Amino acid sequence: RRKRVQQLRAFSKWKWHVDEVFVKVNGKRHYLWRAVDHEGEVLEAVVTKRRNKAAALKFLRKLMKRHGCAEEIVTDRFASYKAALRDLGALEKQQTGRWLNNRVENSHLPFRRLERAMQRFRRMRSLQKFAFVHSSVYNHFNQERSLASRDTYKLTRTAALAEWRELGAG
Repeated sequence: RRKRVQQLRAFSKWKWHVDEVFVKVNGKRHYLWRAVDHEGEVLEAVVTKRRNKAAALKFLRKLMKRHGCAEEIVTDRFASYKAALRDLGALEKQQTGRWLNNRVENSHLPFRRLERAMQRFRRMRSLQKFAFVHSSVYNHFNQERSLASRDTYKLTRTAALAEWRELGAG
């Protein structure tokens, strides 16, 4: 698994899609910042109380510390991204466009489904833990069905399930 993750990280520097989503924690609005690579793999998820330049900087620094610097960073037109990327010296790597960020917008959907099933969150820490665990499980089983033949898809899905069972048994 470690080898597979290292291979994924080697290619995750090409293009990142970054977005934030509103999440209610105990009745108060919090923000879940998420980064997804060009293949839909969730790279990072950070929960903050505010949606400003400082929060965007915190998120982008954590992302870059773990994964290096991307060649392109696709964002929406939220001004805090521009300000944070200017501080990091990566403003020329930012891309904004009307439908460019659909990759990360669609990656919010499985998270929202599970959030609804859990009947919301009570604490910010539990939201952060859930987002972290959900993204690693999602990455493990997400096989990009549209890009592979049926036989290849079945093989990779079976391998992922066997690896998951092995991890659960140990």
